[in-house]
Amino acid sequence: MRGIVLAGGSGTRLHPITQAVSKQLLPVYDKPMIYYPLSVLMLAGIRDVLVISTPTDLPNFRRLLGNGTQYGLRLSYAEQPSPNGLAEAFLIGADFVGTDDVALILGDNIFHGQDFARRLQREVSTLDGCTLFGYPVKDPQRYGVGEVDGEGRLVSIEEKPARPKSNRAITGLYFYDNQVVEIARGLRPSPRGELEITDVNLAYLRQGRAKLLDLGRGFAWLDTGTHDSLLEAAQYVQVIEHRTGVRIACLEEVALRMGYIDPDQCLALGRKLAKSGYGEYVVTLARNAGATG
Repeated sequence: MRGIVLAGGSGTRLHPITQAVSKQLLPVYDKPMIYYPLSVLMLAGIRDVLVISTPTDLPNFRRLLGNGTQYGLRLSYAEQPSPNGLAEAFLIGADFVGTDDVALILGDNIFHGQDFARRLQREVSTLDGCTLFGYPVKDPQRYGVGEVDGEGRLVSIEEKPARPKSNRAITGLYFYDNQVVEIARGLRPSPRGELEITDVNLAYLRQGRAKLLDLGRGFAWLDTGTHDSLLEAAQYVQVIEHRTGVRIACLEEVALRMGYIDPDQCLALGRKLAKSGYGEYVVTLARNAGATG
């Protein structure tokens, strides 16, 4: 499976702080926002990743992440000049996806919960059609909403319904088989001129090949699209990291735990950041893992 991080858009809800920098490059406590979705793909076992952003912002992502080899990844980049809908990612990334399955994650979504890596890897290995990830919210009318039957099968999807049939919001993480590229090519733009991800999901639902995995209680799904939600996400990360001593979405740690890099490579990455608490954390991880440098 290949992965796409969609990190485009103009971030108008965060103006003026996003007038000169991409939203996905803003800090969420101690690391850039894009670290969080990228770490999710890494935990799923995905090592080929395409970052899609605006022509203006792509050089900054390249400067931050490079070609990904330092994390044992292969990173590519592509432009989305205008925000023409989430499903446009599959048209932009068609050559990158090739004949593989693909995961799409939004660059401003944060996921955190116990046993997440195992759940992701299980879904990758058993994918048949598409897997959506649902999360209970108190205001489902603001989201795409999935309804399941008594046996847990997905039976309907509605976008921002006035009267939601469930409280399960569909999050910004999606797993698709290779047919998604063909489906995206056949979409008709919405009245706003966008290719809607809900239309992709409905196509799979009509085939009987759409699944909704409920992330459930004890899990955190955070959106960072407004000033308040950005601050709340940073506070959440701060509290968890201070209480547990474990950093969320530390790319060096994920790469080490997944076997993408070895302890000595991890140590070298930590030393480059050693004047920060983040860098000290990476150095300690590497030495505890047996780094010899």
